[in-house]
Amino acid sequence: MKRNKNKFEQFFSLKRHIRRLGGRKLSEDISNEDLKKIKKTILPNEEIVYTHGSSDKLLDHISSLQKEFSGQSELLFYHAKIIVLIRRGIDTNKNIKIFENLWLKEKKFLLENLNIRWLVSASDTFIDHSSDNCTKALAFSSICLVNTLKLQESERFIGDMGHIKDNKEKINRLDNEERFPLFDGTSVFKFGTDDTIRNMRWRLNKLAKLNVAGEILLEIFLRVQNFDTVYQRTKKRHTREKTSWW
Repeated sequence: MKRNKNKFEQFFSLKRHIRRLGGRKLSEDISNEDLKKIKKTILPNEEIVYTHGSSDKLLDHISSLQKEFSGQSELLFYHAKIIVLIRRGIDTNKNIKIFENLWLKEKKFLLENLNIRWLVSASDTFIDHSSDNCTKALAFSSICLVNTLKLQESERFIGDMGHIKDNKEKINRLDNEERFPLFDGTSVFKFGTDDTIRNMRWRLNKLAKLNVAGEILLEIFLRVQNFDTVYQRTKKRHTREKTSWW
């Protein structure tokens, strides 16, 4: 596994300096933004285009990024720009404070309006820069949750497994309390009645009260129930109200 470059190597990286060009001006503009004003400002309602990767030219990347927030509050785009500046090492300490202050002031709005992609990006930022280890740990849990689902659903996609039928014989055997091993002591989830996810949700509710990273984790967990993921499909199969987790 390749390692990240250390700070000394990063400093002498030509690509890093190219990716930072124009960043100081953008950073100054962000520092002077009126949050109330940009929160009320709606970006032009054009076709939403998601970026993949990022241009080495900072301003080109920012321009492309704006298309992800078409028809939405400019505050969401503002949040994304701060993360980009932090990732490119531009006025890092100042922009981390701006980022944390934004979450302090606009937590409810951000939780309700950012999509999972940007909730994950926020979690990455807390992991890399928070001074609180509890916040880092809970933020990492969000990354683990989303990346695990991404792998699982991507494998389902490339394998054309979208319309697999349940094996009734195996379901009956599970209903008869038969245990099927999966890996390293872990057994098959008993669809319909299992209390595993409910118990996890109870613990998650407690963690969400600790800090903003816990609240992001809970929001992501609730959000993935609403899309075609293994959580939603499991929810639809569930029959025992006592062990429901929603």
